[in-house]
Amino acid sequence: MQKTRRKITPVQLIVLGYLVAILLCTVLLLLPWSTVNRNSPDFMTAFFTAVSACSVTGLILHDTALYWSIYGQIILLIFIQIGGVGFITIIISFMQLVGKKVGLFNRTVMQEAVSTPNLKGMVRLVHLIIIGTVGFETLGAILLSFRFIPDYGWGLGIWVSIFTSISAFCNAGFDIMAIKTGGSMYNYLGDPIVSLVLPFLIFIGGIGFFVWRDIWENKFSFKKYSLHTKLVLITTLILIVFPNIIFMVTEWNNQLFKGNFGKLFLTSFFMSITPRTAGFTVLNLNYLHTVNIFMIIILMLIGGNSGSTAGGIKTTSASIFILMIWSKLRGKQDVESFKRRLDDESIANTGQIMAIFVLLTILSVLLMTLFEPSLLYMNPSYPNTDASLTIIFFEVISALSNTGLSLGVTPKLGIDSQILLCLLMFIGRTGCITFMLSLRKHGGKSVVKKPQEKVHIG
Repeated sequence: MQKTRRKITPVQLIVLGYLVAILLCTVLLLLPWSTVNRNSPDFMTAFFTAVSACSVTGLILHDTALYWSIYGQIILLIFIQIGGVGFITIIISFMQLVGKKVGLFNRTVMQEAVSTPNLKGMVRLVHLIIIGTVGFETLGAILLSFRFIPDYGWGLGIWVSIFTSISAFCNAGFDIMAIKTGGSMYNYLGDPIVSLVLPFLIFIGGIGFFVWRDIWENKFSFKKYSLHTKLVLITTLILIVFPNIIFMVTEWNNQLFKGNFGKLFLTSFFMSITPRTAGFTVLNLNYLHTVNIFMIIILMLIGGNSGSTAGGIKTTSASIFILMIWSKLRGKQDVESFKRRLDDESIANTGQIMAIFVLLTILSVLLMTLFEPSLLYMNPSYPNTDASLTIIFFEVISALSNTGLSLGVTPKLGIDSQILLCLLMFIGRTGCITFMLSLRKHGGKSVVKKPQEKVHIG
């Protein structure tokens, strides 16, 4: 057993762990009592939903509250939680609970899962993650109950509060507002509690567990923070403020707000945070200005932070990419920030992540245009190719970044497109580089280097 385990690398174990979770979730969802009508769902519905839950994406083929029973919703919530904090975090916590020693291999897997620079304090970080997760999700459920209990009653109100809080913290985007006739997230447009609590939970869950530890140890002393934490906080602040302003300016005349500044501000704040991998929305995206659709695509692409419940290329990758361009424009060889020089590995990984995301997006859009020809001509008399490509592009980015937002075409897609989205959601959750490394065969590094030759680029 020990010999077999050593053949599996940490990145392969992470990928394998998510695969096992997806298959287990699929099997449980296939049981008859998991649906409202007590009939077993078809395999693709169960599998697609399981992938979406374990990858904390939120894309669905059927409304969660109307299709899945309370049992099915509990199963989904369990795997949303596992997908959010990571299965290895839960395994190490269980090992600690039963008094089993956490070995070097498990610590290495944990380090890979949460993207920490070293193994120091790994077990303490796990404790912080578990305590913080339970604490924030409980606080969120309590605050949301002040809105949902009056709307749904005590029993359903408490359940909706717990489900929504965990889904928001894990950046999953699943909601069960339709559990009561007429219930919808759209009903909470401009609601102070929903518009503030959900973004708070999304922000905390997506900020990154390493950042948690840095802030916990150094309190509010910004100078003592690591370069990683500084980049995360600054980039996150920019990604909240600027989209908020753009949304307010472009949607000022939207009839949904009717000149209500408070309602517009709360909605703008909500929509500047949730697209970064959470997937919640309080309004129909099809009614938004085209500029905001493009902005949402950018936010989905960037996503949250490394070692968090969020997806996307991550804020650190985006910030390093910008810094690389800035350094090049200034004629500098090194990439610098906050009086520190970034290491070569981080710069190389950023380039690889960007390249993989671009290639996957292009290939996926191309395949989906072949799989879904009906989307290319939404009106037979006046083909709107630009609009249809935007819809396909939006759907692909939403899946790859584990966001879960949709322009309403997910349930209408064929099985080929559904399988493609499942693959994108899985790659997005495990991480592009992690997924690619898991496919690499074992073997020692070659000591022989081939002759070097320059290639003209640019």
